[in-house]
Amino acid sequence: MASRIIVETFVKDIRFPTSLQADGSDAMHTDPDYSCAYVTIKLDNGIEGYGLTFTCGRGTEIVVKACEVILRMVKGQCVDDIFSNFAEFWRKITSESQLRWLGPEKGVTHLATAAVINSLWDLWARIKGVPLWKLLTGLSPEELVATIDFRYITDVITRDEAIDILKRQRGEKNWNKLERESFLLRNGLPAYTTQVGWLGYNDKQVRQLCEKYLSLGYTDFKVKVGRNLDDDLRRCKLIREEIGSKNKLMVDANQIWDVNEAIEWMKALEIVKPYWIEEPTSPDDILGHAKIAQALRPLGIGVASGEACANRVMFKQFLQSKAIDFCQIDSARIGGVNEILAVYLMAYKLKVPVCPHAGGVGLCEMVQHLQMWDFICLSGTTDDRMIEYVDQQHEHFENPTVIQNARYMAPSAPGYSTKLKTQCILDYEYPTGKEWKRMFAEGIYEQ
Repeated sequence: MASRIIVETFVKDIRFPTSLQADGSDAMHTDPDYSCAYVTIKLDNGIEGYGLTFTCGRGTEIVVKACEVILRMVKGQCVDDIFSNFAEFWRKITSESQLRWLGPEKGVTHLATAAVINSLWDLWARIKGVPLWKLLTGLSPEELVATIDFRYITDVITRDEAIDILKRQRGEKNWNKLERESFLLRNGLPAYTTQVGWLGYNDKQVRQLCEKYLSLGYTDFKVKVGRNLDDDLRRCKLIREEIGSKNKLMVDANQIWDVNEAIEWMKALEIVKPYWIEEPTSPDDILGHAKIAQALRPLGIGVASGEACANRVMFKQFLQSKAIDFCQIDSARIGGVNEILAVYLMAYKLKVPVCPHAGGVGLCEMVQHLQMWDFICLSGTTDDRMIEYVDQQHEHFENPTVIQNARYMAPSAPGYSTKLKTQCILDYEYPTGKEWKRMFAEGIYEQ
């Protein structure tokens, strides 16, 4: 087989002016412009891979610069060598002796790592001619585990133990890969919607959106909270009235509270029967989450977190300390697919369901692949598992998510579903894209 060398790399700053309609607004992020650092990797044979990491507007240019620095270590590499020992390559780029000081394995450099690593997984799937979920489910336990760096997490799970877990799944009497794949292709995986609950929406919008998403088959809804308790009670009661008593209602504070404040606030919201409270306090406060979880479990309220968790080490401690009842991986926050697989395996061992965070640019497109691998090769269930869905920016992708009856349907196109349309880049590259130039000229948006 001829070697396949990475000969070109590109990074673009892509931004959408979602703040103009309060789309994505929550207690902490009051005016987000959904954005991404968008990476393209090109091989000498012309095949390209595409990856991204999600941002909220300002600062995307910093992530772009970090991507450019990391890509210097990627250009000129043979992808067959990368994929044959992906864990070693992942460690190489996250442990570069000088760059590592800027993390390590967190912050801007790790967001950039995610974009680069995601582009490599997209490239691998495109080379194989399969969607990423099929690439993952087609790897043997040994091959899959060879993509994961187990440094710092062997006190919870080792390489050999991970292989045993995956092999045991294959050895179960009720395990049939073809049957699970057939089920997936017929039924998809359950989604919940956050689209009804952005903090900047008025009551009329919220009621209309509840009606819309109920008609589309949704039974699970999430609302943003945390700015004003009386307003939260009113809005949650409004949504509960619209969706009924049997459907699930989750609430999300997006890190706004102190620990004791979170407990008291949620005791007041108990009346609307929240299924979980998401990100009740600082995403770095593991013991704080544990205290909140311990206080709220007797009320039947779970704690969910992880979208802003920095790396597998923090996830390990969240899981070890029983600080979360629902593990929320984010496809672009920690270091790409390799590190996310480690989190899935730890969560499975410690019996915490994974409910991926999604909704930002490309996140829905990516996390569906990960959850589909989990269903086929690891958990084998949809119990207590659902994927967030936010109906924004999908039209800009060549292969957007497909939702039917509130379920993610399995992608069939090769790759990680991360390729943006050419017109999207021409319109929304910041600050030179056609749409940005228009908005600046018309005074709609200040540069």
